[in-house]
Amino acid sequence: MAVNYLQPVTMANPLVGPEPTTLICPSCKASVTTRVDHKATTRTHLVALILCVLLCWPCVCVPYCVNSCLNADHYCPSCNAYLGTYKR
Repeated sequence: MAVNYLQPVTMANPLVGPEPTTLICPSCKASVTTRVDHKATTRTHLVALILCVLLCWPCVCVPYCVNSCLNADHYCPSCNAYLGTYKR
């Protein structure tokens, strides 16, 4: 019996990064490029508070506008299944 080593592997908890990732969705088994939603965290709120206290109130918006201060939640565009989070 021949073994096909080129078949994609489905991972239970895929490793995802800050950008959309191509992988096999564990839920619908489709090969997809993930949809990324950026979400604020407690750290984002603390940075905004520090900027407000140290600099001035207009600087409060900066952490919420920069993706490098937000977590990246990955979802399957086909079935909308949650695939993982890249934490900042």
